[in-house]
Amino acid sequence: MTPVPRAVRHFGVAAMEARADRTRQVVRPAAQPHSRPPRVVLRLWLPMTLIFLLLAPFAILLIPLLYLAPPLRRMNCAAAVFTLGDALLALSGTVVDVDTPDALVRIRIF
Repeated sequence: MTPVPRAVRHFGVAAMEARADRTRQVVRPAAQPHSRPPRVVLRLWLPMTLIFLLLAPFAILLIPLLYLAPPLRRMNCAAAVFTLGDALLALSGTVVDVDTPDALVRIRIF
C-alpha cells in the first residue's frame, strides 16, 4: 500500500480496509510485526440548514440596527442580510472529505 492519500471516491474502500485491519489484528499471530496502524474513519453530519433557519428571525430583527452603523449607511442592509442567508442555505448538501494516511474524515452539511 502506498502512503499517498487516495482520491475522494475511495471513501468506502478506506472504511473496509480499516475494518479489515481491525479484524486482521485479532487473527494475526503475535510473532508477526504490525504493518501499519489502523485508519480512523470519522463521519460527521451537521444539520446547518435547520440551525440557519432557526436563527434567521434574529438576523431580520437586527436589520434596523445595521442602518445605524456609519460604514453601512450607503448599503441596503436588508438585501445584504437576505443575500447572506441565501448563500448560507446554498451550503446544504456540501460534503467535505479529508483523506490522510492515519484518518479519513467525511463531513456532511445538511
